[in-house]
Amino acid sequence: MPSADFVIRPVNAADHAAWLALWQAYCRHYEVTLDERVNARTWARIADPAEPIHALIAHGEDGEPLGLCNYVLHPNTWSDQTVCYLEDLYVAPQARRKGVATAFIERLREIGERENWFRIYWITNDANEAAQAVYDRIASRSGHIRYEIALEKK
Repeated sequence: MPSADFVIRPVNAADHAAWLALWQAYCRHYEVTLDERVNARTWARIADPAEPIHALIAHGEDGEPLGLCNYVLHPNTWSDQTVCYLEDLYVAPQARRKGVATAFIERLREIGERENWFRIYWITNDANEAAQAVYDRIASRSGHIRYEIALEKK
């Protein structure tokens, strides 16, 4: 979904500061504080073409960073095609309700169709009704429930 108000593109090395500011705002939104080593390693993985983690960034016409979309490509057992896990999607408060989240997902769809992915999937917090309203318009709920086991760091 192209817009005259913003541009979505893959991140590049010059985007590090903008990505980090958006990433930290995203973490604050979910009341999570990550160690700076984790933030640095996440960026290093995004910046390394050999890694399966990638990111898109949205910028306003004035260059203001408006949002980020981190995604992970991986194999799966139900197809011989790659699957895309949309891991993090964040839109800055001043850019919400302007189509940025939808545009991120549509951009992933374009990439996936071009690269012949099997599917794109994601989860969201069950209390995040604003995000669910967007997602319900453009995707189908899978009906799956997520379970987790946190492992102790050694």
